[in-house]
Amino acid sequence: MFMPFLTLGVMVLWPAVGPLPVRNAVAAAIPRLVAGAAGHVEQKTCFACHNQAFPLLALAAARDRGFAIPDSFFKTQTEHVAAFLADNSTRFRDGTGTGGQAATASFALLALELGRYRPDDATEAVTEYLLRFEPNRDHWRMTSNRPPSESSDFTVTYVSLRVLRTYIPEKQRRSFEKRAAAAKDWLRHAPTRETEDRVYRLLALKEVEADEKERAAAVRELVGSQRPDGGWAQLDGGTSDAYATGSALYALQSAGGLPPDSPVVRSATDFLLRTQLPDGTWKVKSRSKPFQPYYESGFPHGKDQFISISASSWATAALALSLRK
Repeated sequence: MFMPFLTLGVMVLWPAVGPLPVRNAVAAAIPRLVAGAAGHVEQKTCFACHNQAFPLLALAAARDRGFAIPDSFFKTQTEHVAAFLADNSTRFRDGTGTGGQAATASFALLALELGRYRPDDATEAVTEYLLRFEPNRDHWRMTSNRPPSESSDFTVTYVSLRVLRTYIPEKQRRSFEKRAAAAKDWLRHAPTRETEDRVYRLLALKEVEADEKERAAAVRELVGSQRPDGGWAQLDGGTSDAYATGSALYALQSAGGLPPDSPVVRSATDFLLRTQLPDGTWKVKSRSKPFQPYYESGFPHGKDQFISISASSWATAALALSLRK
C-alpha cells in the first residue's frame, strides 16, 4: 500500500509501513531536490556536483526504498551529464580534463551511475582520464578548495574508486586494480582532519574491501566525533549541521553497517528530523568563496543554496537508508 504526499506540484508516494516521521521527511525533501537539479539543467550546460550528483544520490536512495521518482527525471539528468562529458571527451582523452579535474570527472560518472546510465565512449574517456590522472600517486588528489565537498583527497579517492569499478572497460581493468591496491594502502594510513575525511575514508574502505578490523576502526573514529546533540560538525569544535550529519549517518549505515535502531543512528536521525525546515530542506551556511556567476536554481536559501542542496541531499539519503526496502 502506498500513501500520497503532494508538495510543490510533485506527487510523491511512499510505502505506508515504517517510521512515518522519517518517511514524511524524505517525502517533503524530494520535490525540492528535484526542482534544484532540474533548474540547473534548464539554465546550465555544465555538470554540477552540488545540484546533480548529490541530489541524485538522495533521489536514488529514495527510489530504491519505494518512493516514486519519475524515470524521466533520471533520464533528463543523465542525458545532460553525458552531453557534458561527450563535449569534453577530447580533453579527457588528452589528459587536460575540465575545471575541478578528477573531482568533476568522478562526480559526473557518479551521477550517471546513480541514474543507471550505460557505459559508452564518453564514460570510457573519463575512466581513461581518471586512471592517468597523476598516476604515480597512491590516491587521487583534490585540486579544488571549495569546502566541504571539494576539499578532501578522501572524497575524490572514494568517488574515483567507485565509478571506475562501475564503468571500467575490461582493457583498463589491470590498470585500475593496480591503482586500487595503492589507494587501499593509502586509506589505511592517511590521517584524517575533519568529518569529510572520516566519512569518505569509511566509504572508500568498503569500496576497496578492506578487512572488518580496518572498517571497524574507521567507524569508531567517525562515531567518536558525534556531538551531544546527535549531529556532526564539518570542523571539529564547530556546530552540528545537516551536511556533516547527513554524510556521517549515510556512511555509517551504508559502509559501517550500523542498523537503524542503534543509538548512534537514532540520535543522528532525531537531529535531522529536528532541524529540517517546513519547506522540506535543511539550510547550511556556505564557507566557500564563490567564483562562479550566481544563479537561482530553484532550490531555496539564496547564496547558501549550493551547500544547502548538498546538505539536504545527504540528509535525505541518510534518512532513506534507515527505511526498509
